[in-house]
Amino acid sequence: MRKSGLTMEKLKFNNLPIRYKLIIHFLLISILPSIGLGLLIGWTVDRIIEEQSNENTMQLIGKVNTALENDVENLQKITYLISFDPGVQAFLDGTEKDETQLKEAGASGESAEYNIRKFLQGFTTLSSEIAGIMLVNREGDFISNEMYTRPETRMTNEAWYKEAVDNKGIFKIVGHPYGRAVMSHVDYKESEVVSAVRAIVDPETQVVQGVVLVDLKLRVIAETARDVTLGKTGYLTVVDDSGEMIYAPQHPFMQKIPAGLFSETSGITSQTVDGRHLQLIYRTSAFTGWTTMGVFPMEESAYGVREITFNVVTFVFVVCMLGMTASFYLAYSISRPIGQLASFMSKAQSGDLTIRYWGNRSDEIGLLGRSFNSMLAQISRLLSLTELQARQKREAELRSLQAHIKPHFLYNTLDTIHWMARSKGAEDIAEVVQSLSKLFRLGLSKGSDIVPLSDELEHIISYLKIQQVRYSSKLTYSIEVEPRLRELYVLKLLLQPMVENAIYHGIKERRGPGQLTISVVEREGDLYLTVTDDGAGIPEAQLSILNQRLEAVGSSSDAAEAEQPLPGSTGSGYGILNVQARIRLTYGQPYGLRIDSRQGEGTAATIRHPVVREVYPRD
Repeated sequence: MRKSGLTMEKLKFNNLPIRYKLIIHFLLISILPSIGLGLLIGWTVDRIIEEQSNENTMQLIGKVNTALENDVENLQKITYLISFDPGVQAFLDGTEKDETQLKEAGASGESAEYNIRKFLQGFTTLSSEIAGIMLVNREGDFISNEMYTRPETRMTNEAWYKEAVDNKGIFKIVGHPYGRAVMSHVDYKESEVVSAVRAIVDPETQVVQGVVLVDLKLRVIAETARDVTLGKTGYLTVVDDSGEMIYAPQHPFMQKIPAGLFSETSGITSQTVDGRHLQLIYRTSAFTGWTTMGVFPMEESAYGVREITFNVVTFVFVVCMLGMTASFYLAYSISRPIGQLASFMSKAQSGDLTIRYWGNRSDEIGLLGRSFNSMLAQISRLLSLTELQARQKREAELRSLQAHIKPHFLYNTLDTIHWMARSKGAEDIAEVVQSLSKLFRLGLSKGSDIVPLSDELEHIISYLKIQQVRYSSKLTYSIEVEPRLRELYVLKLLLQPMVENAIYHGIKERRGPGQLTISVVEREGDLYLTVTDDGAGIPEAQLSILNQRLEAVGSSSDAAEAEQPLPGSTGSGYGILNVQARIRLTYGQPYGLRIDSRQGEGTAATIRHPVVREVYPRD
């Protein structure tokens, strides 16, 4: 069924006018490759731009992480410097100071605390990104010049203090200081600072002596992340290891980071928030534990791609328009002269042979038009010749009708002579005249070319009777044919030329009486008519030439062969060539005449003729 459907579609396409076929082919050649090229370019550009955009974003995130790591590393160094200070160590130990120490530290313990505050203030002065520093010993006492606590608050119970103790001296960022009892003189909001802690551990006993708390201003992180823009509305945000927002712009797309979103240290993922598809590119810092994430809508990531795609589509559209215009023009320029020529042919088909193609084109259309003109001229000449032949045929029929009057007159005359001879008692003359009358009548056979075998035999018997009167006792003959074969049909006047040649070139040339035998047999579906004589025979060289001439009859040179007499003949040789030509023209190969002879023994001429049992009348 599918093959049948394809065949029907092919037939429908073949039935389309050539103009539409050309347009379809032109469009397939020009427009489809352009569309395919446009799609390929769009897909390639989309992929390349997306890869480059993601790579650039990842590089920017890496730079932001590096800057944040530098800031946090400075905080870590500050905590180390604080822990190594002797005054800080004395405060953390909580031991009583001797006079020398008091003098070195100042006149009283307050002077020592003052020196520590001054020491801590030096860091906040040099590093503007530090919002405040607090030093807490294991007894809960603290020293800070920018920060203070609520009354009756034990600092060792604070969550950040416990977290620092749990880390055993390792620097740790605890994030925004939500819910702690520590406040600042500057009154920073909890969301405006990020806290970092580090426990100071005795290197010998590994006992925690106190904790250093450092608040980092968020504007340092904000300035680093805010300088990076992703597209039109994209931004960078910083998230700690618990998923809490360290930094985010004023109106972020995501208010909260889903748990388990960052399964690897870096990568690209997507999230749908409030119906908006967001693309997330992130990288986690191994030092700070923070994750810097770029957030931007997916439609913005494809903005450049859409612009390029628009340009490609515009280009393809222009190419398609030009291709369609060129296709229509080419199809019209080719189909128009063909249509004109088809119109001329239609007029010629209706009978107007005077129509002609006028044009000076040198292409195939012009060649076809000139051939069309030549064909019409040739048809006109053939029609004129046909009319001339028809007129000549009518004239010949008229002459034939007139000629038939003469044989009838001849039959009547011969019949009168026949009865006059019988009335005078000249039986031999009467018999000859009667045979001659039958010979003429059977030879004409009412204009038919194919006659019953019985008529052909009767005709040759009449001929032999006349020849017997001429040659008297020198000629005897016999006819051997089955009665059933007499009803078959053969070409007329086949045997007479064979018998004539046998008498004049065979029996006449021998000494004494001669015997002539005519036999007709059916063998292997064909009819074989043989005329045999015991005359002088034919020399071998002459016989070879004769058979070659007979075999050549029917080829392109048979007409010229038929015009030439056989070698050694006295004129009767035209007859057997005529017999051969008529058989070959009527029935073709392998039918025809073959002559076998041996010099001094006789000759046999055999005609191979198809079995014809019925003849249809001519129209």
